Amino acid sequence: MAKERLNFNAVDKAKPGPTDRKLTDGGGLYLLIKPNGSKYWRYDYRFNGKRKTLALGVYPDISLKEARTRHGDARTQVAQNIDPSETKREARQQESGLGCTTFAQVAREWWQKQRGTWTDNHADRIRRRFDQDVLPHLGERAITDISPQDVIRVIRQIEARNALDVASRVLTDIKRVFSYAVIMGYAGGNPGSDLNKVLKARKSEHRASLPRAELPGFLADLESYSQQGRRLTQLALKLLILTFQRSAEIRGARRDEFDLKKRLWRIPGVRVDSEGNTHQGMKMKTEHLVPLSRQAIDVIKDIKAISGQYELLFPSERDRRQPMSDNTLRLAIFRMGYDGNTPGKSKAVPHGFRNTASSILNEQGFNPDAIERQLSHMERNGVRAAYIHHARFMEDRQEMMQWWADYLDRERQAFGGVTTV
Repeated sequence: MAKERLNFNAVDKAKPGPTDRKLTDGGGLYLLIKPNGSKYWRYDYRFNGKRKTLALGVYPDISLKEARTRHGDARTQVAQNIDPSETKREARQQESGLGCTTFAQVAREWWQKQRGTWTDNHADRIRRRFDQDVLPHLGERAITDISPQDVIRVIRQIEARNALDVASRVLTDIKRVFSYAVIMGYAGGNPGSDLNKVLKARKSEHRASLPRAELPGFLADLESYSQQGRRLTQLALKLLILTFQRSAEIRGARRDEFDLKKRLWRIPGVRVDSEGNTHQGMKMKTEHLVPLSRQAIDVIKDIKAISGQYELLFPSERDRRQPMSDNTLRLAIFRMGYDGNTPGKSKAVPHGFRNTASSILNEQGFNPDAIERQLSHMERNGVRAAYIHHARFMEDRQEMMQWWADYLDRERQAFGGVTTV
């Protein structure tokens, strides 16, 4: 007995389930119902021995009658040894005026579509990566002619200059362009989809951090740093150590982020300057709350006395609209002898003080979750992430941060460091 075909009521009143549902109409035509209630017409067929699926439209924009008409046309093409998916792709190219679509054309189209979801800085970085590392090699190639080996050659040229992080990002960008190309019908596959394993791995290196025993000496050295370097650089390092935030978050700090009465620093996920330009605030996309100790507030007041007329607490000497560079803090630490070449002193870098603080606070027995939130680490466990949001453990963190500042004072004074703030 032949299976009953669909009718209007069956299509219109079909309800979604917890997973995808299919209502078949015969001959490979079916209505795909997503859990969110969206309904799509699909045609499953075989061409040259391979199973393929052709999208025929979205219900109710495409009615049952129209879907059957499109299905009939597609079946006729298959019977004539014509692939309807390829016919659809060629039609899309003609409509867009691209004809033989190049990789550069698709990459630019993808970039334009996506840029509204990115910050300006991120969009510019992606465009520069394509302009410098990808388009000179693949730009004028037809996107359908690019093979995995072509993509590998691009990656290898980047790796040859030891820019391994850039190579990884470029591969991700190329794959995203091809995913877009497949969706839009410009290409039939993604030649970069299985290439992560060919990336050259960088040997894992830990950020240089001071051992606990050397922290008092470093703090004493920092007290006298203003005699050999900029006072603002010294204060930036002090705030970094007192809050153990990332260097980029310190250097990009803006006046309006600090509420000294509430003893709170609000670091936004995205920073917006007075000209409307956006800048990455956090490594994460959400706002991060940083409780401030009394000592941190004193440092901030001293900073504002120097740079309070600017948006940025730590502006560059060359351009007050830009933050000081990461090298400024790094070189200041090296100038104090913590460059790995000075007898009796270990190498240290700005990021390493996060490790030092975390180690000491964990040894002291503070709540590990409070420490993680202060470090603004992204929680990877889904259940845990739902539980630990940005304001959790605030009382624990306030107590912890005041203990940390007092501890730093005691260690410096025990070593003989004289307070200069």
